[in-house]
Amino acid sequence: MNLNRFLVKPNSKLDLSKIDTAYTANLKSKGEGKKLLLENIKKMRELQSQLYAQDRYSLLLVFQAMDAAGKDGTIKHVMSGVNPQGTQVYSFKQPSAEELDHGYLWRINKALPERGRIGIFNRSHYEEVLVVRVHNLIKFQKLPEQFVNDNIWEQRYRQINDFEKYCYESGIIILKFYLHLSKEEQKKRFLSRIDDPAKNWKFSSADLKERGFWNDYQKAYEEAISATSKRHTPWFVIPADKKWFMRLVVSEIIVDAMKKLKSEYPKLSKEQIEQLKKAKEELLKEG
Repeated sequence: MNLNRFLVKPNSKLDLSKIDTAYTANLKSKGEGKKLLLENIKKMRELQSQLYAQDRYSLLLVFQAMDAAGKDGTIKHVMSGVNPQGTQVYSFKQPSAEELDHGYLWRINKALPERGRIGIFNRSHYEEVLVVRVHNLIKFQKLPEQFVNDNIWEQRYRQINDFEKYCYESGIIILKFYLHLSKEEQKKRFLSRIDDPAKNWKFSSADLKERGFWNDYQKAYEEAISATSKRHTPWFVIPADKKWFMRLVVSEIIVDAMKKLKSEYPKLSKEQIEQLKKAKEELLKEG
């Protein structure tokens, strides 16, 4: 699969309306997609083990999307085969009073994955240039007046880029996924949640209210992604109308990035190997 198709190139201007949300490459079979996903999960399991053992890099997966695009399901299905001891998942909700008394990156910094681990953000610091922008929530963030000006969003893009570059230079590899859902497909999924009693809990009136800001969100996503997709911290726009294909592409990108790290199990010194031999001999003597 040509993964560059989904990559937002640095310094490019993103136009989401030109990206096919139902794209499935040359794959037409859901069964074929699921089979390939399982193969990637198997690869990911081994790569994660090496990442954990080497204890040098960590991987941060950022998921952003409109409601019902499938963030939860993608995280569940793609990461189902990895060792839970080596993963950390955070879902960022509305900031608490304590969090609002700090800079917006404070809670993000605390949630960064440790070396050797995979961190998963279900929503992230990008909410600060998305929902905060669309609903003009910046006025509730207690910022000094001199810093709330016409350039506030450009300032935040710069801050996010600086923060993510710091993460990269600290050994945190960041992959950012925007799950690109069509408005019509979102409508279908909302109706499914309303009609199916087992899915009723997934729907709230707030979802419908947010749908009314669809165009505003599309513009906010386009600007934020264009401004923050960098060589070392790329954004990928993933067609999300077909869940099976969306999950497959995400898994392909993760496996590709982990392979490039060339993580390997630590090599033992001659002294350590001799110690292992002695330990084996002692164990065998026990009978």
